[in-house]
Amino acid sequence: MSAICVYCASGPVEERYLRLAQQVGEALGAAGHTLVSGGGNVSMMGAVARATRSAGGHTVGIIPTALVEREVADIDADELVVTDTMRQRKQQMDDRADGFITLPGGIGTLEELFETWTGGYLGMHDKPVILLDPFGFYRPLLEWLAQLREAGFVSSAALQRLVVVESVDHAVTLAAGG
Repeated sequence: MSAICVYCASGPVEERYLRLAQQVGEALGAAGHTLVSGGGNVSMMGAVARATRSAGGHTVGIIPTALVEREVADIDADELVVTDTMRQRKQQMDDRADGFITLPGGIGTLEELFETWTGGYLGMHDKPVILLDPFGFYRPLLEWLAQLREAGFVSSAALQRLVVVESVDHAVTLAAGG
């Protein structure tokens, strides 16, 4: 089974996004995958972790000391790793994951997506980078990226490295290398 890192919101969001995170966690757990997450127990991050465990999956939360209280650490994680810095957190998340799924989120989620996606495009890893977008949340971003391609700032090969899907099951299968 694979370890799949899920990037998503850790702040207040609409119920449909919480349900999406829960569905991803249920699919990960049911398939026997390990969830690698940012180690928070709130919002979408907490929902995906709780659902993964409820479905029988293993969870690894990785959180920097500065965010333990701010995000409220997922003390129920099967493994909770506390790092000194955000950079150490992201490095451990990257190292421990076999694939990545990005759900709706804010600037932290976007930063994680772009770093992972860029690393894959530059050949620093060959892990799947999946953008799960069943609600069209990322449509404006994808349109902007298409404009960047047209202007010559982003290559078609880079855009092809990011796989955009609308189905939870498809995202999990692809992130696991299937």
